Amino acid sequence: MINNFNLNDYSLWTALVTPFDQHGDVDYSTLTKLVREQEAAHNGILLLGSTGEGLALTQKEQQAIVEHVCKLKPTVPLMVAVGGSNLKQQIEWVNFCNTLPIHSFLLGSPLYAKPGALGQTHWFESLLNASAHPCMLYNVPGRSAVSIPTATIQNLQNNKNLWALKEASGSIAQFEAYRQAAPNLAIFSGDDALMPYFAQAGAKGLVSVAANAWPVQTHEFVKRSLSGQYPNLFTQWSSAINSLFAVANPIPVKVLMHLQGRLSSPQLRPPLTHLELTQTDCITTANNTILSWH
Repeated sequence: MINNFNLNDYSLWTALVTPFDQHGDVDYSTLTKLVREQEAAHNGILLLGSTGEGLALTQKEQQAIVEHVCKLKPTVPLMVAVGGSNLKQQIEWVNFCNTLPIHSFLLGSPLYAKPGALGQTHWFESLLNASAHPCMLYNVPGRSAVSIPTATIQNLQNNKNLWALKEASGSIAQFEAYRQAAPNLAIFSGDDALMPYFAQAGAKGLVSVAANAWPVQTHEFVKRSLSGQYPNLFTQWSSAINSLFAVANPIPVKVLMHLQGRLSSPQLRPPLTHLELTQTDCITTANNTILSWH
């Protein structure tokens, strides 16, 4: 139990988008509304992940966003992303967040440098030891250029702050390798589309992009996936998810949320731009399909 939350009670974590106004500044009023929506759906909230464009924000903006959400005192747990390539800076970020009423960290593998098992063990161990909260590691080779080696997971599996792993390589074989390397580690799907398969393989839940657009429906889908009740919805789900990744995430989901009237602007931080999504028929169709579930 951490601050009255048992993190294992939350099978869905929403990788929350960061809303911007038409001038490109953080829209704190809309951020408050988004937090309340996730709270109402009983979804855990991840701040400043790749979907939240965390690395495109200044340090002051990152700090202000976490402080703002903490002041809202949501009734669901908060996770904060840690990412980059400078270990000293990331430890400073962890130390800053340790002073706030958050509940977990998402620790990304270092970007660009492509370290091996020993380098990643040192990176994660340093962050785990600095943390005052349970941590979820993040395997996302599509962004970091390398996977977290199974040897690194084995090296870290007894660390008191290692709680979970977000697996976003898109590979069931990689999922199984991690599960064998650390049988007691909670593994979450990092791919919305693969949630039904990961559930069958023993996943504990999902860290989701789609839950931004469909908080209640995604919660229900994860619940059904984990209980084996998904088949009649899977085809619709897969098609809807594909529409959210037609171009780089989080472009489609922010455009959709703007069309839904839930974001005042579809603005993203450079180098991403909503202008990359040249047609919106697919996300509109997906939205109508998923919202028809409830």
